[in-house]
Amino acid sequence: MRHWQVYPPDDDTFLLLGAALALVAPGERVLEVGCGSGFISARLASRAEVTGTDINPHALRQSRQAGVTDVVRADLLCGIRGPFDTVIFNPPYLPTRPEERVDGWLGYALDGGEDGTAVIRRFATQVGRVLAPGGRILLLVSSLSDPSRVRDTFSAQGFSCSVYSEYRMEGETLFVFVFTATGEGRKETGRPEESS
Repeated sequence: MRHWQVYPPDDDTFLLLGAALALVAPGERVLEVGCGSGFISARLASRAEVTGTDINPHALRQSRQAGVTDVVRADLLCGIRGPFDTVIFNPPYLPTRPEERVDGWLGYALDGGEDGTAVIRRFATQVGRVLAPGGRILLLVSSLSDPSRVRDTFSAQGFSCSVYSEYRMEGETLFVFVFTATGEGRKETGRPEESS
């Protein structure tokens, strides 16, 4: 049963799930950061060794009910040890002014900070520590949170980016970005290429 303080599966969830099902190979170690309802992790569990994390205790309970057996309460990647072949994250990406913030646990899933990238920037500085050599990051990004800035943020941490899929809706386009380590460490950033 869905808890009102847990983000329900929506268009962004379904887009990210499609990419994960296409890209995650059997037997991989997968980490879903901010697993929420467990919708994605539960569907990957039959093919991969999946760990889900969330800061929201209601989300952890709901993920377990969905069949995710390995769930950990964590603020992003704090206390998480890898390596993981794939790290999946549907971050809070909505630009959020202070007066727009939602109180309670649901706010953690929605509040992307003033430009929509506050949580994404924190994640980018942490994820390299838990990613296996040759591993990938699947990140949901919205046109509302400046995809160019997101790509630059990861480029500065030594990741290259490709757009795996996108979904256009009224007033917004959702993207699944795939990041892989370049092996060059921190470097100068560049602008994202336009996706077709």
